[in-house]
Amino acid sequence: RYLCVSSSTSYSAVSWRQYFDQSEDISVGPSETRDVFRVYRNGTDGPLLVLLHGGGHSALSWAVFTTAIASRVTCRVLAMDLRGHGSTQVRQSDDLSTQTMSRDVANVVRACYGEAPPPIVLVGHSMGGAIAVHTASSMLLPTTVGLVVIDVVEGSAMEMLHSMQNFLKGRPKSFESIDHAIEWSVKSGQIRNRESARVSMVGQIKRHVEVEDVVESPEQAIPVSDVVVEGNEEIYVDPSYVSDKPDGTPEVSIPEPEGVYSWRIDLSKAEKYWDGWFRGISNLFLGCNLPKLLLLVTQVHATTV
Repeated sequence: RYLCVSSSTSYSAVSWRQYFDQSEDISVGPSETRDVFRVYRNGTDGPLLVLLHGGGHSALSWAVFTTAIASRVTCRVLAMDLRGHGSTQVRQSDDLSTQTMSRDVANVVRACYGEAPPPIVLVGHSMGGAIAVHTASSMLLPTTVGLVVIDVVEGSAMEMLHSMQNFLKGRPKSFESIDHAIEWSVKSGQIRNRESARVSMVGQIKRHVEVEDVVESPEQAIPVSDVVVEGNEEIYVDPSYVSDKPDGTPEVSIPEPEGVYSWRIDLSKAEKYWDGWFRGISNLFLGCNLPKLLLLVTQVHATTV
C-alpha cells in the first residue's frame, strides 16, 4: 500500500536545461490583456519543429525527443505550454477549444519568429496532434511544410473518451514530493520513459506553499521550481491519498507534510471540449495538402488525451 521514495533514487527531477537552449515567456495580444505562453527553444538553423503536447502534459514532455532529434538532423525546436497547461498564464485558461488553441499556436510562432517564420513542421501528440491538424488545415501558419500526428486517430480517440473520466478519477489527487509524482508516473505507465518522467512531471504538477494554505485557499499555488533540492530522508506515502466519505463518494485526504503537489490542470473540467478536439480530424488530416506522417503505438491506453 505504501511507496518508499528516496531522493537519492533515479526518480529525482532533472532540469529542462539539459535538453533545451532556453526558456522564455512569450506575450501575446494587446498590452492591457496579454496572455503569456511558456516556450522552450533549441537550435538556430534549419526548419522549425513546433511541438504540441497532449492533454494534462506540458512542453517538457518533448525534452528527451528534442535531444534525440537534434542529434540526428539540423533543425530548430519550439515546444510550448498550451493554454491551461504548464507555466502558461492566460486570461481564459479554461477555453480549450480547438479554435482558440490553434490561434494560440499561430500567435506564439509569430511572436517568436515574425510574420515570415522559417519552414514549419507541426508535431503533436494526442490532444496536441488534434491541435496540429486544426492549425494546419486552417492554414494559420502559411510557412507550414509538414504535419506529424502521434498516437491519435479519430475512431479510437472518440472511444477512449468514454473511459477518460474514470481514468482521471483513478489517479492520485496529490503527491507528497516531486520524486513520488515521478515514481507514480513511471510505475503507473502514464510515462513509460523514466528519463522523460524525471524532466517532464514538474510541468504537470504544482506546489502549494503550506498544507493550511491549500485548505483555506486552493487557488494559491506556485509553480514547481526548476531547482531540484535533494535530501537524504526516505518518505513513506500512501499512493492514492483517497478515502471514502460515509456516502461512498471519494474524498481527498490532505497529507501532513508541509509540501503538497497537485495537478496543474483539472482535465475533467475540460470534458465539453474533448469531442471537438477529435471529431472530424481524420478527414482534416487527409485533406491537408502537406507531407504528413501518422505515428501510432501498437496498443492504445486511455492514459492521456
